[in-house]
Amino acid sequence: MVVSVGGFIIALVLNTFFLDKYNAYGEVPIPGSGSVYLPAGEVTVSLHTMVIGSPNGGVPVPPLGVTIGPPEGVAQPVVTESIGSTTTVNNDAHVRVWVAQIPANGTYNITTDGQVNGYIDPRLAFGHKSSYSYLVWLFVGLFVAGLVGSIVSGRWVARTRRKAVVAANPYFHSSVPLSPVAPPAMSEVTAAAREPSDEGARLERLKTLAALRDSGALTPEEFETEKRRILEGH
Repeated sequence: MVVSVGGFIIALVLNTFFLDKYNAYGEVPIPGSGSVYLPAGEVTVSLHTMVIGSPNGGVPVPPLGVTIGPPEGVAQPVVTESIGSTTTVNNDAHVRVWVAQIPANGTYNITTDGQVNGYIDPRLAFGHKSSYSYLVWLFVGLFVAGLVGSIVSGRWVARTRRKAVVAANPYFHSSVPLSPVAPPAMSEVTAAAREPSDEGARLERLKTLAALRDSGALTPEEFETEKRRILEGH
């Protein structure tokens, strides 16, 4: 679980700041036009600008427009709005605005426009998401597996502990769980058992209870309950 938490944080930072290739295919100024070679498949289109200070709540996306003209004989790309979160590194900020489905490899003519007054050197960047985003979910799954394992092992330890108590004192019974995380209290294994009437046997059983208490196998309350039961039963 510790490894998964550390790995999750590292993978998240790497994917956000180092492995996100948001401008891998090129950029076009806003407003303006240019040609960009795009591969077939999913391409992210992001607003890329400089900022002064750390923008509270991220960079607001102004009204923007983009036209992606395909090469001759190629279908028009499908562009879907997909506003993402802002990533800022040393006053350089970008935020995903659209995701375009490019039908075929080729050089596409890009035309941009928008209300970008007040933005410093605004551009539309064309790229793709990190190829290692699956690592974040891998560490999430590892954490869940570790959590389940810790619960199972805790229950197994609790059962083993109760068995050890019963083996050391066959006359022991308690209605109080041995620990806050243990399953329901053990059944009264001595409900029908007769208590020895010999004084020496009682002393031996009291010694056994004291040893179990000192070892931590019995809580003080359990010890006192069993002690009273032994003494009052004779």
